[in-house]
Amino acid sequence: MRLSAPIYVLKQQAKALSRQDKVRLHVALDRIAVREGFNAWSQLSASWQPEQTSTVLFSQLRAGDLVLIGARPGQGKTLLAVGLAVDAMVHGNRAAFFTLDFTESDVAKCFAALDKDISEFSGLFLVDASEQICAAHIASRLRSVPPKTLVVVDYLQLLDQNRNHPPLMDQILELKHFALATQAIVVCLSQISRSYDLAAKPYPDLADVRLPNPLDLSLFNKACFLNNGGMQLLVES
Repeated sequence: MRLSAPIYVLKQQAKALSRQDKVRLHVALDRIAVREGFNAWSQLSASWQPEQTSTVLFSQLRAGDLVLIGARPGQGKTLLAVGLAVDAMVHGNRAAFFTLDFTESDVAKCFAALDKDISEFSGLFLVDASEQICAAHIASRLRSVPPKTLVVVDYLQLLDQNRNHPPLMDQILELKHFALATQAIVVCLSQISRSYDLAAKPYPDLADVRLPNPLDLSLFNKACFLNNGGMQLLVES
């Protein structure tokens, strides 16, 4: 049975429900499970497919990758990206989160939604929520990062909204060169066009990426798309 959202999103919804209805978390979790068609949260958790986790996606990533994660709002792309950062740090690597959409507090809440405390990763994790974020800014801040550093860019369509920044194509080229030169893993989050039709195909793909400005999407050697609790990974041939 396919979930309406990734399991970590459902956990977040249960926590909100627990606060709203003033019930214990396990009661809220069971309510979410019943909504999803299960008798209890334990049954939902036992039947959940492991390929929906960031851990499986992380196992497919390699140093030097430039990765796109695309989804419509509410499908869990930001939490998936934070999960990838956690996986990287658990494996002894560093991670960074550059966001033009979230605040540092929002990022900390994403860690909490994954049952992690952002303070656990002090010294390994960088959050940058400045208005100056662009490819050159990212490369400058991470000039001497060790290989396999996981870098999240939130999000693709905002990189060139500042007219003082280079065109989107130039910035993605710079990020690709940065990933290859440093052997970092750069993950760009992306919006999906509102014209995406779930009835036509179960997952969006590169053709559904919203592009307000020209961009050669073949620059990404991996792309991951989320929808309705599932995940599809595309790898360059």
